[in-house]
Amino acid sequence: MAEKHPKFVIFQGKDGQYYFRLTAKNGETIASGEGYTSKAGCKNGIASVKTNAPIAPIEDTTES
Repeated sequence: MAEKHPKFVIFQGKDGQYYFRLTAKNGETIASGEGYTSKAGCKNGIASVKTNAPIAPIEDTTES
């Protein structure tokens, strides 16, 4: 069975913290989250991205 993308993947790092990555349609990672001390905190981080990303403005700091 082929994996479905895009999707959020939760994993636990060697430091014991929980992280997430967002994968694109082709399976490549397009975003990743900070470390969270709990899985619930990680899921809240994903929920925040889902809620806020569509309305987030783009800030280009390369222009003067």
